[in-house]
Amino acid sequence: MGTTPLPLLPIWSEMEPPSRRVKYVRDPDKVTQIPESEKAILKRVAEKYVFRANDYYLELIDWNDPHDPIKQLIIPREEELTDWGKLDASNEESVTVSHGVQHKYADTALLLCNEVCGAYCRYCFRKRLFMEGNDEVSNDVSDGLNYIASHPSITNVLLTGGDPLLMSTRRLSEIISALRDIDHVKIIRIGSKMPAFDPWRLTKDQELQAVLRKYSTPTKRIYLMAHFDHPRELTDAAIAGINCFIRNGVICVNQCPIIRGVNDDSEVLADMYATLSHIGCTPYYLFQGRPTAGNEPYEVPLVRSWEIFTEAIRRGSGLARRVRFVMSHETGKVEVLAVDEHHIFLRYHRAKNPADCGRFIICKRDDEAYWLDDLESIDGLGSLPLTTDIHANDE
Repeated sequence: MGTTPLPLLPIWSEMEPPSRRVKYVRDPDKVTQIPESEKAILKRVAEKYVFRANDYYLELIDWNDPHDPIKQLIIPREEELTDWGKLDASNEESVTVSHGVQHKYADTALLLCNEVCGAYCRYCFRKRLFMEGNDEVSNDVSDGLNYIASHPSITNVLLTGGDPLLMSTRRLSEIISALRDIDHVKIIRIGSKMPAFDPWRLTKDQELQAVLRKYSTPTKRIYLMAHFDHPRELTDAAIAGINCFIRNGVICVNQCPIIRGVNDDSEVLADMYATLSHIGCTPYYLFQGRPTAGNEPYEVPLVRSWEIFTEAIRRGSGLARRVRFVMSHETGKVEVLAVDEHHIFLRYHRAKNPADCGRFIICKRDDEAYWLDDLESIDGLGSLPLTTDIHANDE
């Protein structure tokens, strides 16, 4: 007896909520829930660090709670104007090899292909991209594609910016198609918070679904590097959006920083990690917040971050524990392995200098430290990092 083939189109979830078109807001004055007494101050913050949100995401805020975590994520704060940190805290300029292209690790290149996001997270480590006069992002990625094609070591390409999923489907398709023409590029990653900001970006776009099915193949996958920061972002619509990515052949993982007032709570983090593992978007990285200009109100001390992280993963299943806690430092991804009464134990999970990969570092415990540069190693060599000016990818 024959079997009836399963339909290929359309690919929708049975739990799919009604689609909607989100409406963007670019002026804090237009957010009616913000008290008039605060608007002048917040507008001054937004003049330096641009504001952008949409009606869907603003609806997630409990405006009766002055400490609401979604509010902390998206609404400007006066403390952002404090003189603290650097705009390029991880010195991405040092690994910029062509306009809009970063090449820090031999097998991975970043294409900064869009200078706009669905909304602007207040703690963003690339807020410099959204400031007037910045030209790090390249709308023309041809130079970047040529660079990638001429470097066979590059097997992974991350589309980022800005948010690639805010680009038109036509342009996104052109970039993905061009990357698939480069045989040594095996993985295409799409770094995006659109599943949180606009869950319907994919579910209402069958053309984009077809693009993902075509180019995410059994031997060369497309990965969605999703960016959920709090469990309240995981609405029915957001979960349906992730399901649509999965049904169209995309592997989904999640990465986010630890953010004061948002997810610096082990129960909150554990809840989010559990839900992410349930829906097939397993946790990948938890980042220690970079010391970026304007981000002081969102930073959590390193030891405190470690304590929150370890308690959160203690509560979860194996799939919810895949996540690594790292600092995305100028010299590489430095994983925090353990903290005891006197020491902080670190390891280079990824390294700009290949000789540092896997390198183990023991530092004196410092409960006030936020970043690798604040720590002191126990070998008497003083402050870290010990190596910085290494051009590992020169060929």
